[in-house]
Amino acid sequence: MKRVIIVHGWGGTLKSDWYGWLKHQLESKGLDVELPLLPNTHRPRIETWVHTLSETVGEPDEQTYLVGHSLGCQNIARYLETLPDGIKVGGVVFVAGFFDSLYDEDYDDEDKETERHWLDTPLNFDKVKSHINKSVAFFSEDDPDVPLENKKRFESDLGSEVIILNGYKHFNKGKLPIVLEKLLEISK
Repeated sequence: MKRVIIVHGWGGTLKSDWYGWLKHQLESKGLDVELPLLPNTHRPRIETWVHTLSETVGEPDEQTYLVGHSLGCQNIARYLETLPDGIKVGGVVFVAGFFDSLYDEDYDDEDKETERHWLDTPLNFDKVKSHINKSVAFFSEDDPDVPLENKKRFESDLGSEVIILNGYKHFNKGKLPIVLEKLLEISK
């Protein structure tokens, strides 16, 4: 049975409009869907977030699909980096993900430390890519948090199909039929 794990971002809750909507849509199509609440969402740490995601996924296989939003994309990549050689997931959908930079002009010292914790910790992109069959990355030209330049890592280092939209900001509001469509496409 295909299963999907939806991974929220920094400061995220399970009440974002599209997380619950996507979960409902996927469940109505017969997929098993989990939406874990990650610990300490306002001061996320790599170790605890990766551990929680690993516990949620259990035994990954090619029937496992991951959907990440914002910092949830980094969490997914860092989780995949920990997998043993030869293990693959069916696919990943990255929404407003980043590996290089954020618009952080309004961050306080604690936020900047959290940002540095994630951005300055090395990541083996080749190892991450080796665990993904297919991936898609969504960005919005008007995202106030994630600069569009972040798309380069997804294209070049992860081999993701990159889709650039406009008017979605940081993908915090509403339903995302295009994410559902792409996830269903890569899970065929």
